[in-house]
Amino acid sequence: MDLRRYNEAFARNVGWVTSAEQDMLRGKRIALAGLGGVGGSHLLTLTRLGVGAFHIADLDNFELINFNRQAGATTSTIGKSKVSVLAQMARDINPDLEICEFPEGVQPSNADAFLDGCDLYVDGIDFFAVDARRLIFRKCDEHRIPAVTAAPIGLGAAMLTFLPGGMTFEQYFRLQGFDRQEQLIRLMAGLTPRVLQASYVADQSTVDFEHRRVPSTGIGCEICAGMVGAQAMKILLNRGKVRSAPHGVHFDAYRQKLVHTWRPWGNRNPLQRVLLHLLRKRLGKRTLHPDPQPAVERAAS
Repeated sequence: MDLRRYNEAFARNVGWVTSAEQDMLRGKRIALAGLGGVGGSHLLTLTRLGVGAFHIADLDNFELINFNRQAGATTSTIGKSKVSVLAQMARDINPDLEICEFPEGVQPSNADAFLDGCDLYVDGIDFFAVDARRLIFRKCDEHRIPAVTAAPIGLGAAMLTFLPGGMTFEQYFRLQGFDRQEQLIRLMAGLTPRVLQASYVADQSTVDFEHRRVPSTGIGCEICAGMVGAQAMKILLNRGKVRSAPHGVHFDAYRQKLVHTWRPWGNRNPLQRVLLHLLRKRLGKRTLHPDPQPAVERAAS
């Protein structure tokens, strides 16, 4: 796709961006780990925005269980690599896309290469892949790369942004020193401080951390992609102030409600400590590691 065809393909973006900004997006590179529930939708949304290069990582293949929510999950792609399927779908939109594929996922051995030269990291990793998520966000902080994560929560989405020099992923979620179940509880609490989805959960038994299962819908995944796409555009084009952690946003389409959250000290915040206690109780979990008292942290406000 030459420049003329690129300009024609993405001409309808112009108006919400300038022609010069559209050209800037063509020169941007985004790292995206996880191409399942939200990741595939992220890739296609950002490709249609006109972003010109991606590093994409996922070590899984498509399965029938993915059909309710994952872009790329069809009868013809069962058993096929998510990386290869989504890369082809993106290239069908923009044949000139520069895509570097990481079909082995992101590991300690390739994390630096995965982020090399990227302007932004977009998180699409499975909720239960705690170690990989912590690794990538730590590397983003080291490389001073902005990072955006959004979770499909119920029929909505909750989004957090981490910027260089601001509060880090670890400072917000406070996962260090806790067992895996407690880390998952802390992830859930940190992503959804207001728990907008709680009032319409139809079957609580489907939330099963032990067997790595939580409910998710395509509706939530698509809302995530829209929210992250808008945030990515704002960051990549330097469109003014970006709210970052400990600030977050949660939009619930079912309840038609939008809330901005603010949790200084992250999961050490007194309100979060109450939420953590309630989540542990609901999930039958008792932590052996008492959460330390709040302390002012770097860039906590």
